[in-house]
Amino acid sequence: MSSDQIAWSGIIPPMVTPFRREDEELDEDALRGEVNTLLQAGVQGLCVTGSTGEGAAVTAAEARRVASVVVQEVRGRVPVIAGIIQNSTRMVLDYADAVRDVGVDGLQVTPVHYLFAPDADGTVNYYRAVAGRGLPVMIYNVIPWAFLESPVLVRVMSEVPGVVGVKQSGGDLHKLADLLLTAPHGKRIFSAVDDLLYPSFALGAHGAIAAILTILPRTSVKLWEAVREGQHDTARALHAILLRMWRAVDGPNMPARAKAAIALQGRPVGVARSPSATVTDDDTARIIEALRGASVSEGITLTAR
Repeated sequence: MSSDQIAWSGIIPPMVTPFRREDEELDEDALRGEVNTLLQAGVQGLCVTGSTGEGAAVTAAEARRVASVVVQEVRGRVPVIAGIIQNSTRMVLDYADAVRDVGVDGLQVTPVHYLFAPDADGTVNYYRAVAGRGLPVMIYNVIPWAFLESPVLVRVMSEVPGVVGVKQSGGDLHKLADLLLTAPHGKRIFSAVDDLLYPSFALGAHGAIAAILTILPRTSVKLWEAVREGQHDTARALHAILLRMWRAVDGPNMPARAKAAIALQGRPVGVARSPSATVTDDDTARIIEALRGASVSEGITLTAR
């Protein structure tokens, strides 16, 4: 399938990776449970081993196992995208080779980012090599010291046919707006500006791949649908729920905070891998307050009071 035929859109949660508390090993039963919870919420795709899924903390073999379990559980109902967060072309290709034959529909790949970022030519060649593995590639533009500005992103999308779009992160809606204006025809631009998904969708983003979607999937789907249907009063109310939730989980140890917010809804997802710390009592109190505000839109009863 050519990049112009890729039609990923809507709410694609970047799943957490459940690890057992006793040994930080993968909990496959909990992972399967999360797949079904998110599908029941009406999401349009799933992403594994991204930032929220602690993709930088898993081996290539573990990434393969996570992707395989999710693909098996999804059974073709929605696209499954595998995240890769590594620090050289060779390492990224090792991960791409590990996951490409388990049935994933594409890859979400950060630039390499250890201290010294490559120049534009190096970045184009890097994504060309990754796309050469035969799977559609989404650029995950998130690393602060290796952040790709719009002209470089447009160049990669223009020169590398296998690059199907960009997941624009970094918290800057202006950069997302610029990219939506300049991206080549047919490329998919997703928002990862968690606290500004409503204006992202109103500007024309093709969807979102953002941590908040994993925490509050039903609310996120409702927001996407409300904007598409022009129901902006509803959208603004849903935006407020998501914004309060994001303020409660954003910050250090975000994967651990996200897992705490998910667990409080009765979805067991284990712990974050070390050195991510446990969530403080103050953090938990803020998360519970935000979840109370989301209880109606999510259809949840909190497991803690």
